[in-house]
Amino acid sequence: MDDQELGFKAGDVIEVMDATNREWWWGRVSDGEGWFPASFVRLRVNQDEPADDEAPRAGAGEAQNSVAEAPSSKDQMRTNVINEILSTERDYIKHLRDICEGYVRQCRKRSDMFSEEQLRTIFGNIEDIYRCQKAFVKALEQKFNQERPHLSELGACFLEHQADFQIYSEYCNNHPNACVELSRLTKLSKYVYFFEACRLLQKMIDISLDGFLLTPVQKICKYPLQLAELLKYTHPQHRDFKDVEAALHAMKNVAQLINERKRRLENIDKIAQWQSSIEDWEGEDLLVRSSELIYSGELTRVTHPQAKSQQRMFFLFDRQLIYCKKDLLRRDVLYYKGRLDMDSLEVVDVEDGKDRDFHVSVKNAFRLYCGASGDSQLLCARKPEQKQRWLKAFAREREQVRLDQETGFSITELQRKQAMLNASKQQATGKPKAVGRPGYLIRHKHPALPASRPQQQVLVLAEPRRKPSTFWHSISRLAPFRK
Repeated sequence: MDDQELGFKAGDVIEVMDATNREWWWGRVSDGEGWFPASFVRLRVNQDEPADDEAPRAGAGEAQNSVAEAPSSKDQMRTNVINEILSTERDYIKHLRDICEGYVRQCRKRSDMFSEEQLRTIFGNIEDIYRCQKAFVKALEQKFNQERPHLSELGACFLEHQADFQIYSEYCNNHPNACVELSRLTKLSKYVYFFEACRLLQKMIDISLDGFLLTPVQKICKYPLQLAELLKYTHPQHRDFKDVEAALHAMKNVAQLINERKRRLENIDKIAQWQSSIEDWEGEDLLVRSSELIYSGELTRVTHPQAKSQQRMFFLFDRQLIYCKKDLLRRDVLYYKGRLDMDSLEVVDVEDGKDRDFHVSVKNAFRLYCGASGDSQLLCARKPEQKQRWLKAFAREREQVRLDQETGFSITELQRKQAMLNASKQQATGKPKAVGRPGYLIRHKHPALPASRPQQQVLVLAEPRRKPSTFWHSISRLAPFRK
């Protein structure tokens, strides 16, 4: 962007010329020199390792010596990685302490400038992160072998604290809101002066508050990189090898979990918009209990009494199955008809043939049975493969609920209300201003819902295209109807 900024690609090796500033380094890559963010790169801990083409060509005796020295060289590389992990953790703890003591504590003293809600929005749960990281770095230091650092066993520390790292999910999801709130406040000079005074009192480097608050987001993504480097220089016979291997897998899962939660929270706005587009909605909001669309499609619903059958659109969310009726004229307009609680339902596969309970012949069917009330209903798909997709979707729904319970994922009341408010605003601004036309002419097609995975597309059966009718054109030519 700027003449003095250094451009580079992933995988480039940059020679650092000046690293006196923590955030911006001066470096050289290929023929170019310039400034670049230190957070965009990581130090090569194996830079002292000799390249293959530089290895001395030795005789038999010298070869034995090189074999004897090889493990010590690898041990030195492992020592470098361990020192880097401990060093970055200590720097990070200081960074968190500066934010908590330099900003959060000072902001709490100024209730005339900040409400508690504003502070939660700006700083999220950074104080909880600070407490967890202090315990984590203490555990790392206890496992550090000062006399023989390469024998240090750090893998177990990551495994013991992997559940604690999940609190980063809340922080990462809140971070965009923090940026928006800070942007709004820093338009006022008194907040700019206040934040600058906090920075100077805490003797922090010259970076804006939003830059400091980005560090936890970056930190949680660096752990898999550090553990991968540690595993690279850990002998398979090392006591720490299996723990480091397991820790790498665990931290990748933590990062994946954070990304998954972020994706789901981004989707709740779309779910709220979908609900607001459904006509005649009844009962509580969908987001009170659900946050993920698992599958959807059209099924034939058979219920008591007299085995009444109806064509309905079904939408399977976590914990709920919503079914709607299509408008007779506008097939893309849906009317709410009911919902089923998936927590109390059992899904049973039904063989093709005559059903004993409903006394009707069914094909591609499955039964939803409620054990508490004893009620049941049949749902029939058009094709066998559609039935199998539904059965797999019901299994995924139960698995999703189980994972959410294990990881403690839920939508807060504030997030739900904000999503519904955004949906109502969008619906109000999106409607045309036509007056006096039939309702079906001014309604919009319901917005597409996000699928839980790319391969799970939301299935809506397409209606056959009808040719435009010439009835009104012909009848208007008749004399009796002319004015």
